[in-house]
Amino acid sequence: MDNRPIGLMDSGLGGLSVMRVLHKQLPTESLIFIGDQGHFPYGTKSQEELQRLVMNIGDFLLAHDVKMMIVACNTATAAALPLLQEKLPIPVIGVIEPGARAAVAHHPQTVGVIGTESTIKKGAYDQTLHRLDNQLTVYSHAAQPLVSIVEHGQTGTPAAQAAVDRELTYFDNHPVQTLILGCTHFPFLAPEIQQKMGPDVLLIDPAFETIKQAAATLTKQNLLADQETGTIKLYTTGDRADLVAGAQQWLAGQFDSCEHTDL
Repeated sequence: MDNRPIGLMDSGLGGLSVMRVLHKQLPTESLIFIGDQGHFPYGTKSQEELQRLVMNIGDFLLAHDVKMMIVACNTATAAALPLLQEKLPIPVIGVIEPGARAAVAHHPQTVGVIGTESTIKKGAYDQTLHRLDNQLTVYSHAAQPLVSIVEHGQTGTPAAQAAVDRELTYFDNHPVQTLILGCTHFPFLAPEIQQKMGPDVLLIDPAFETIKQAAATLTKQNLLADQETGTIKLYTTGDRADLVAGAQQWLAGQFDSCEHTDL
């Protein structure tokens, strides 16, 4: 047993969509989340810049004695997961492989992927999906502006629906059976995305399969916490008030502290 915290990171608020699933599935685990809002957005940055930023966050989490790191950001996963796994002395889990596996498990013939410009350009989902099922037809589409809708607290508004409708018109001519929400910000827009795509399209939130993989790794390595309840500490490299607002909305205010930090 190991009561050290699990560390999670994202470019902004999106990783809270993974954190809320983790807290619900493993409530005894202590969690540390860092949103790199000071360097937002990640989706338009170069591979080299992303690797530098993500490695700095890995070092930050190691300094806080985490036992596992979850890269709760598709862009960071695509750019830096192998590097993190090589350099850090703890298990590191990303969100792309679990998301792809969750989609393939439903045996679709056509899969759509929406993500940031960087994630889509990198082709990480396409490669992983075709490795898992080489018969799949995959349509990938960058929907970068939707990230800002979430960061600015506009989910659930007519403006959010209008933005989703505009950004996903690509799928009007590329119909899919399953759509992977390939950015951790996008689950917060799931109602708007479902409205646009229609009730017959299955939305895949990679968070659930990611946490299943994390739980299996913790169990296998005897790292599960042995305490009644865990603590939740939040850090941001940007405006603390923005992270507090997001946590109050999407974590139902279930956090112990929120601090600004410079990396």
